[in-house]
Parts: sequence; structure tokens; C-alpha cells
Amino acid sequence: MNSHLSTKILNGYSTAFRQWRALHSHCKFIHGYALKFKITFSGKLDDKNWVCDFGSFKRNGIKEHMSYMFDHTTIVAKDDPELAFFQIMDKKGLIQLRILDHVGCEKFAEYVFSYINSIISKETNNRVLVEKVECFEGDTNNSAIFKSENHNKSKISMQNNEMILNESKDKKNKIKNIFKKASTINIY
Repeated sequence: MNSHLSTKILNGYSTAFRQWRALHSHCKFIHGYALKFKITFSGKLDDKNWVCDFGSFKRNGIKEHMSYMFDHTTIVAKDDPELAFFQIMDKKGLIQLRILDHVGCEKFAEYVFSYINSIISKETNNRVLVEKVECFEGDTNNSAIFKSENHNKSKISMQNNEMILNESKDKKNKIKNIFKKASTINIY
């Protein structure tokens, strides 16, 4: 089965995080990067000879969600022993807290892969799938790649990447409406 590939780079996300388990490393401290994501799509061409209509990212909420998750935010793991402290800072308006199962470039690449694939595959009736996502740490030479070994196995449920959104009820409802297009996402 022949397919084409196309890539989209999403960048400009100033994100702070810490890897609390990295006790041997300075990565245990809060630090940040200008994150960039390179998403590779595969699939059959549509009637416009495109693999993926990147213009749909605004309509389907991908752009807004990526900004919500990664632009001027602090991301911590749900099992971070200092989570309560981060939640206090969030309530005081000192940070915009996002909580994921795990943090780091490898896990951010996996998160973006799962999120975008759930929307694009549904929107295109599986004509287009995410092949891989590469997450870059700013202008460093460091990146991490998450790719599908088998697209049937790659339909990772966002339930494995539960998000706890710490926003007002109106913001939660707005975000929930965006996610109705991706039925496997749970928002708390």
C-alpha cells in the first residue's frame, strides 16, 4: 500500500517542567525550553492532493490545545511529590499548571502523537495517521522521537495520558467542546 508523507512544525512554546525522578541530574530542577514539535503524517492524498490539511488545525482545535498545553505553562507529573505546591502557585496566578502522567521530551512527543493522531485519524476516517512526532528542546541539539511501530497499536487512548485541567468552569467547557471531536480524551 503506497502512501505519502508530509510534515508540520509547531513551535514557539515556552514550557517549564521538571523531572523529579532525575535526582542525579540538574533536570530535577524546574527548567524550561522553547519546545518545537515536528509531526510527520502518512496517508493517501485527498482530492486536493494533500496528505493532511494543516489549515484544519485551527478549526479542529489542535492549534489552541497545543498552545494551552505548552505555551508559557509549567508541566509536572501527576505523581510529583511537590504537586500540591505547584497547585498553590497555579491558584495564586504564578504559573499556568498542566499535569500529565509523565514529563520530558520523550513523553511530550508521545502525548502530542496520541493527541493529534486521535483527532486527525477520526477526522479523515483513518486516511491520515500520525507517523511520528519529534520534540525539540529549544535550540539545543536534543530531540526525542515517538513513532508508531504499528498503526493499529498506535491508537493510544488519551486515557493513558489523563489531563487534569486547572481552569475555570468556562475554560473547561470550552476545552471540552474542542475535545468532543476526539472521543477518547478525558478531562478532569
